Amino acid sequence: MIALNDTIQKLYEEKHFQTYRRFPLTLIKGSGTKVYDTEGKEYLDALAGIAVNNVGHCHPKVVKAIQDQAANLIHISNLYHNIPQSTFAKQLTEVSGFDRVFFCNSGLEANEGAIKMARKLSEQKGKTGPIIYFSGCFHGRSVTSITMGKAAFQKGFGPLPDGFKELPYNDVDALDQIDVDTRAIFVECIQGEGGVNIGDKDFLEKIDVICKEKDIILVVDEIQTGMGRTGKMFGYEHFDINPDIITLAKGLGSGVPIGAILAKGDAANVLVPGDHGSTFGGNPLACAAAQASLEVILDEKLLENSWQVGTYLLNKISDLAKSYEFIKDVRGVGLMIGIEFETQCRAFALKLLDKGLLVSCTAMHVIRLVPPLILTHEEADQIISILKEALDEET
Repeated sequence: MIALNDTIQKLYEEKHFQTYRRFPLTLIKGSGTKVYDTEGKEYLDALAGIAVNNVGHCHPKVVKAIQDQAANLIHISNLYHNIPQSTFAKQLTEVSGFDRVFFCNSGLEANEGAIKMARKLSEQKGKTGPIIYFSGCFHGRSVTSITMGKAAFQKGFGPLPDGFKELPYNDVDALDQIDVDTRAIFVECIQGEGGVNIGDKDFLEKIDVICKEKDIILVVDEIQTGMGRTGKMFGYEHFDINPDIITLAKGLGSGVPIGAILAKGDAANVLVPGDHGSTFGGNPLACAAAQASLEVILDEKLLENSWQVGTYLLNKISDLAKSYEFIKDVRGVGLMIGIEFETQCRAFALKLLDKGLLVSCTAMHVIRLVPPLILTHEEADQIISILKEALDEET
């Protein structure tokens, strides 16, 4: 008998676009911090769907919200009002302190919308310069968003749009190149896909000062860091900065696709009917899931847990890493942790998978851990135990 996992993998090879380097694993069930494969094997999920399942897999409150909404109304388009969208808009703007929100379906769409907003508002101010982005960043895979990204993602997809300029990340002196004609600055306070690179306080706060002095729109990409991942609701809150726009997705809907653009001041009012839109964005089902997810984060004090357990796990991994010369660095904030290897790390990620721990290898050399925010100290110790066993086999 052909195993179900083999059947599913064969279907992927034969019927799907070959866009993913998938691990040889088919998952069929999840609960809390655990997932299960077709053979019933349990895994501790330290990836959480790439920082998506912040409240854990199939949290009862989120499941009930989805079930109840699905039985009532799933989709109606944005030609009409719907209650979950408006109530979640109120909740999200109040929690964030931003004035208005636009709902879409993904982080990519949120960033694309933010680019349009920045261009329109800066044009109204008479600006004609570029949008600044930074080396190591990742803002999505559309033709526009790969323009703000690594050359490897751009290869074969030219010609790319004009109007963007790259500066080196965490280079304070390079910021002196930014002039008054600059339209906007896009930045991640902690780069996820880039390798869990943490922005320096001086670097990020100088960006904020420049934006205020030169009337430049500041956009912070919170796709991966938002919704409690770093121990605060938004990653930028670790720094003394005040963005005009932030973009959200991943942890917003516990796996139900939803993205959001939050804006304040002039940026919140720049778009008018016809400027932007989405067929599916903010549909009742997605907003019901997102509202329930946010309520769980608040009610279960997951910001505090993310910070406390994340700091515990980071310190434990940092101590462990001292025994292995091939580990170059360990860094992180809250439950967003990177272990940088001297060599490429995909094979090590596969080894961890065999031992029952799910992680990813990002930026070729960095093992990324972004577990659900409900992770306990005992589960953190389990991660350490599996890491140590795997690392010992590398020596």
